[in-house]
Amino acid sequence: MDTQTLIETLQLERLEVNLFRGITPEEEARERIYGGQVIAQSLLAAYETVEDRVCHSLHCYFIRPGDPNVPIVFDVDRSRDGGSFTTRRVIAVQHGKQIFNLAASFQAAEDGFEHQSAMPEAPAPEEVEDDLEREKAQMKDAPAQVRAWLDRPRPIEMRTVGGRWDHAPRPSEPRQQVWFRARDPIGGDGRMQQVILAYASDMSLLGTGVKPHGVSWRTPGFQSASLDHAMWFHRPTDFNEWHLYHQESPSASGGRGFNLGQIYRASDGALVASCAQEGLMRMRKPKA
Repeated sequence: MDTQTLIETLQLERLEVNLFRGITPEEEARERIYGGQVIAQSLLAAYETVEDRVCHSLHCYFIRPGDPNVPIVFDVDRSRDGGSFTTRRVIAVQHGKQIFNLAASFQAAEDGFEHQSAMPEAPAPEEVEDDLEREKAQMKDAPAQVRAWLDRPRPIEMRTVGGRWDHAPRPSEPRQQVWFRARDPIGGDGRMQQVILAYASDMSLLGTGVKPHGVSWRTPGFQSASLDHAMWFHRPTDFNEWHLYHQESPSASGGRGFNLGQIYRASDGALVASCAQEGLMRMRKPKA
């Protein structure tokens, strides 16, 4: 699906004052719902109960795999409306059970101190091959059904520095850099800019932690899933521009990998957002 279709399908139906319903796009049908979709829709649900304030942070937990074949109900708790900050909690429910929850904080516009880390060096996005085009070349002899899946429109353009390594992974440093942006215009709504950026933020972060171990989601017996996700929005941005997603994994232990990401705008090097995520990463034991 293209970016405009993504924006349309992320929209929620209001069932009650604090209750909303969302769907999964048919084009994205898979075994479980993509985590970034639930983050984005939960943030949208929270925004539906907030006026004139902008999200500056969100923290969420993935509790159960989402079923792409049924709608999701989002229940918003109006935790607090303060003088400067507004807090919301969103619970996503399917089949009568929580699949995800999110806490988000919103702030009225305010001036203050300014500093940031410098954008790391990276090849320009024009010098890096599109991940999708690389994937198509690698899968040119795949069955027609697989090639049709690859040919579907994608809302987010991604270019991994050094190329993705899903097909033949080898141990490497737990770091990666990805250039990404929305493929089609999002528009001037700052809330939707945040929502689409949050949607995209879950796309590559989990893979950083497995790089030292020479495995990928294609490795037989390897199991991975996002467990939690946190995001801080530092500055407004236009996600139709190129952004560098600089990622590293400081630690893996106990069947979990911890990953950090910083998102920089290419045009001026501004740090617009930071992310942290812990994910499940384990090898399944063969059945006896």
